[in-house]
Amino acid sequence: MSDYFQGNFPLQSVSKIKNAPRGLEAQTKEVSDNLALTVAEAALDRKADDILVLRVAEVSYLADYFVIMTGYSRVQVRAIAESIEAKVQTDWQRRPLQTEGKADSSWVLLDYGEVIVHIMMPTEREFYNLEAFWVHAERISLANSDEGGGKPQ
Repeated sequence: MSDYFQGNFPLQSVSKIKNAPRGLEAQTKEVSDNLALTVAEAALDRKADDILVLRVAEVSYLADYFVIMTGYSRVQVRAIAESIEAKVQTDWQRRPLQTEGKADSSWVLLDYGEVIVHIMMPTEREFYNLEAFWVHAERISLANSDEGGGKPQ
């Protein structure tokens, strides 16, 4: 009776079922990791500055990652958003679930579900200070971050 619990199901099958979601969770994490890095690379193509990748999965249910960056004009903010959308569409065959702020272009938000992108003008970034709000989130370091971003380390 030690190998079985009520209902005569072998305990071995229960442990295999318990491990199945972990494998799926690992795959989902890898997808969201790579999607966040794709976003950062696309932002670099349009000279986005001060790119910050925050892993918020442990402190929020909203997304796995926030990618926050600065553009210095409305035209640049819009160009960064379009570059991100194009690269994610090409590499991942995905479009944002929701897009906000493109008309004004002082703060554009692209929501890909597990990754939320904030492209902000310096005034908005300083005022809203999302980095301080998500201070408990893990910061993913980017090489050459002093030069406005770079490849992840």
